[in-house]
Amino acid sequence: RINQMLRFINQKQRFTLQDLMHEFQISKRTALRDIATLEEIGAPLYAERGRYGGYRLLNPMQLPPISFNSQEVYALYFAMKALRSFTNLPFQVSFLSIHKKFLNALSESQKQAIERMQNRMSFRHTEQIKDSEHLETLLMAAVNNNVIKISYQKRSKTDARLIQPIAIYFMKGYWYCRAYDMDKKAYRVFRCDRITSAEVKDIQPLAELTEITMQNAHSLWNPSENAVQFKCLVDQSGVEYFQQENYPSMKVINEKGNTYIVGSYEPNELDFIIKFLSGFGKSIQIMEPVILKEKLRQYYTDLLDSI
Repeated sequence: RINQMLRFINQKQRFTLQDLMHEFQISKRTALRDIATLEEIGAPLYAERGRYGGYRLLNPMQLPPISFNSQEVYALYFAMKALRSFTNLPFQVSFLSIHKKFLNALSESQKQAIERMQNRMSFRHTEQIKDSEHLETLLMAAVNNNVIKISYQKRSKTDARLIQPIAIYFMKGYWYCRAYDMDKKAYRVFRCDRITSAEVKDIQPLAELTEITMQNAHSLWNPSENAVQFKCLVDQSGVEYFQQENYPSMKVINEKGNTYIVGSYEPNELDFIIKFLSGFGKSIQIMEPVILKEKLRQYYTDLLDSI
């Protein structure tokens, strides 16, 4: 706890007893005792008296190396195991190099414990389907609020786009980039393997995007005037499927004891929305529009005819 507390006060510089009590879930007596311990080991603390008083770190300290207990070591190791499914990662980090360095830093007993765990645990997740060579550029552009010029290949043509990346994520075998399209002035999602070039440009980014994150990026989504609204009744299985795969243009709502998926799709996205809804199987019932119900019925009929 003292090591963690050293890092905490080194970062805050100014703190109170209440800060320590809240951060480390300790009593006032324990907090006072820990402060005394910090002073004994050389932490240059200055007590500020008065109503708004507290403690101040006079000079930043050189911190001790971070140490991990066995449970933390195991958690880190198996988190890294998930990297094995990716042929591309930001910063081009390879699992094998991390794996080797990590194991070399462990004790013999920890290595033996991990070896035993490997024979009792496995990860069944989607493998990366296509390479995405510009992940690092996209991620750093999102972190630094840069505008980049990309070449984006879709079907048989390649377009040049100016985008301001917001975040990247991995889903069902593909990397995706959430971004704001500067030319179309709209929020878009790009498949990263279709980005054939990416170059940072000296263009002023949109200030209002600096606070947008992965979690609230869907707030940028605005359907076009031609977008078609849809509404589907779903059961609990349908809700669980939606949680695994969904898009910014749709959401789950509750009305009069029933659960619905509502949203919109562009006219040229009809085939896409049909394939998406077909994945729900019997757990979904299309309420509106009628054409969507008819198209899904035709999709199932065509599948049966192809068998």
